[in-house]
Amino acid sequence: MQGDLIELIESVYPTLSKGQKKISSYILEHYDKAAYMTASKLGKEVGVSESTVVRFAIELGFDGYPELHRSLKETLGMRLTAVQRMAVADDRISDEKVLESVLASDADNIRVTLENVDRNAFDDAVEALLNARRIYVIGMRSSSAIAEFASYYLSVMFDDVRRVRTTSGSEIFEQLMRITPDDVMLAVSFPRYSTRIVSAVDFATSAGAKVISITDSLASPIAKKAFATLTARSDMVSFGDSLVAPMSIVNALVVALGKRKKDEIKNTLSTLESVWEEYNVYNKRSGDKK
Repeated sequence: MQGDLIELIESVYPTLSKGQKKISSYILEHYDKAAYMTASKLGKEVGVSESTVVRFAIELGFDGYPELHRSLKETLGMRLTAVQRMAVADDRISDEKVLESVLASDADNIRVTLENVDRNAFDDAVEALLNARRIYVIGMRSSSAIAEFASYYLSVMFDDVRRVRTTSGSEIFEQLMRITPDDVMLAVSFPRYSTRIVSAVDFATSAGAKVISITDSLASPIAKKAFATLTARSDMVSFGDSLVAPMSIVNALVVALGKRKKDEIKNTLSTLESVWEEYNVYNKRSGDKK
């Protein structure tokens, strides 16, 4: 199911039954709370049966309540402001259980990502990167950390990797002006999606380049034109998002590419080790950690 769930509910509201309208009204007014309710709990909250909640989900075009629930959480990520996110986190996580709650949530995000990621898309992404003339890496706001990580390790393995910087909208297109059908863009974006990265993806695809998107859903605006989309769970954690699962996706790409290019990488790393040693890049007493 693609699109904004709130808009969908608003559009079908007049055609719903009395019980379904109760559910709709609650979700429209309290979607931040409904996103963390089971079908049974949501039914009790609005005064209808659990089966009515399930029929409501099917009426909206979902296979069942779990799919509606996932869509609601995606909508939550796109619609809540940073202040609202903090308020939701305060309700969900007690002061005494912050560490346990966040780490358990991160572990769950990785589990869900592993269950749902498209293996064929992953293989296609690896092949596209291996055959690219030039690789562009783009990620904005909090996603820029993932893009930076990807860019660093891709630069070790490939000769021409361009990290697209995002200081202004016009500069993005200046950096992409020479992108061709022989190139690949690795784009990372999670709710709330930046309009600049959507424009950058559009620009790249219009030039014929292949776009590999790492995002939260196939409904994401950067997934719609992508050659391959790798979805990763990015649940809300206070005013920020958990980026552990998407970072794991990038890590898996790096490992897969490294195995395919291991002989070249060995030579590159041997050269780098000599340079690092000559210029005393690492403190040897630190255990040569990178």
